[in-house]
Amino acid sequence: MLLPVVLASASPRRRQLLAQFGFPFEVRPAHIDETPRPGERPTGYVERVAREKAVAVARPGELVIAADTTVDVTGEIFGKPEDDDDARRMLRRLSGRDHEVHTGIAVVVDGLLVSTVETTVVSMTISEAQIDWYVATGEPADKAGGYAVQGIGGIFVISIAGSVSNVVGLPLSVVAGLLGDYKLEAFSTTPVRPGDI
Repeated sequence: MLLPVVLASASPRRRQLLAQFGFPFEVRPAHIDETPRPGERPTGYVERVAREKAVAVARPGELVIAADTTVDVTGEIFGKPEDDDDARRMLRRLSGRDHEVHTGIAVVVDGLLVSTVETTVVSMTISEAQIDWYVATGEPADKAGGYAVQGIGGIFVISIAGSVSNVVGLPLSVVAGLLGDYKLEAFSTTPVRPGDI
């Protein structure tokens, strides 16, 4: 890589996924307000948050990668559960229907900010007894939508249409496209200005 790479995320899943590229990177989590804005759609939300994360930690001479993932049930944003009851509510809503998982990805290189959103459709079925058992494992606590496809929650997933790594939290093919020879012109590019994110 031509520039030092920074991952603006504390997520161990994103660290593991980015490590598959084989280049060294620094982890520098961004501490921003991730509260959805009134009327904000799920795709717009994840792209905005990813952009804000990237800008928050960006320094000259570095390439910063940021991401944010949410689960979308008919336009409702499912982030990380507030508590066990919230996790149960989410899992009940997800069971027996398709839902979308959106990840916003943003890259900043020397003042140039690019971003995009990847969407995967997931179907899962989980009974009330299984919900109680799964929540008791503790796994849903810090996962968007209250489940981890790469963990125990994967046993309840019936089908995935799209990128599996996107559901985990970092769509590798999209990241590869953004990083490949720094061909950032493949995406719409805009300078980073106040109020732009």
